[in-house]
Amino acid sequence: MRQTHEVRDRLIAAWPELGADGAIGIEEIKTTGDAVRDRPLADIGGKGLFIKEIEQALVAGRIDAAVHSMKDMETTMADATVLVAVLPREDPRDAWLSPVADRIEGLPDGARIGTASVRRAAQVLNRRPDLQVVLFRGNVDTRLRKLAEGEVAATFLAAAGLSRLGLLDRATRVLGVEEMLPAVAQGAIGVQSRDGSASARDAEIRRWLSALDDGPSRVRVTAERAMLAALDGSCRTPIAGHATLDGDRLTLTGLVLSPDGRHSHGAALTGGADDPEALGRDVGESILARCGRGFLAG
Repeated sequence: MRQTHEVRDRLIAAWPELGADGAIGIEEIKTTGDAVRDRPLADIGGKGLFIKEIEQALVAGRIDAAVHSMKDMETTMADATVLVAVLPREDPRDAWLSPVADRIEGLPDGARIGTASVRRAAQVLNRRPDLQVVLFRGNVDTRLRKLAEGEVAATFLAAAGLSRLGLLDRATRVLGVEEMLPAVAQGAIGVQSRDGSASARDAEIRRWLSALDDGPSRVRVTAERAMLAALDGSCRTPIAGHATLDGDRLTLTGLVLSPDGRHSHGAALTGGADDPEALGRDVGESILARCGRGFLAG
């Protein structure tokens, strides 16, 4: 909801006429990913379950724009829809929360660490195979409460999410990407609309929303998502990716791991920012050449 309000506020700033009462309505849709919290996402269909019902409402015409955390979006979208805007990206890194240690290496032998992310779990086990990784789902408040009650010695949350909620000070530390490579498109908000081919109204809505698109953020996210599409891993495959932009040069680092963290394969390439999809494909194909398609079968 914070993300949706940010989209509304940016729309009004770009198009003041949309600030009139009733010009922009917000519809809250509870997704399967929100509703089912007692099982790993991989067991019920993956992170795409955070967008499915919202995307269905968009296609059906119940809503005119869908606001998503980009890290939850599938690499393919519903027919006749388009990713019309990527907002300026927040910090893509992971936040480390622990009353016991300020880093993974500082945890006691055999400590319990809570996460619902196969990506985070695999990277933890790659560095500390002695740790016990336990399922840890729920909203931010729920996870903070469980941590305070001692259910686990440590957990992770996206730095961007904590920042948007004004809770970044609750983090013990924000991890560098060399410590924990982020999820593809983490920290980015995406806005999906109908493509405008069906009606003049849809075309006008797309025009309004396109004013929110942030070029550098879209370039980075496009490269990361192209890598993910090339890898085409299952929802049980730990995949991480992080792109940086320096002028017209784009660098993308990608990583895949086995769920138990014992095996990992990565690649990093630099190319022109004018073709982020090509760079993403190249990184994905480079990783595939190292690990083989069978490694990603889940």
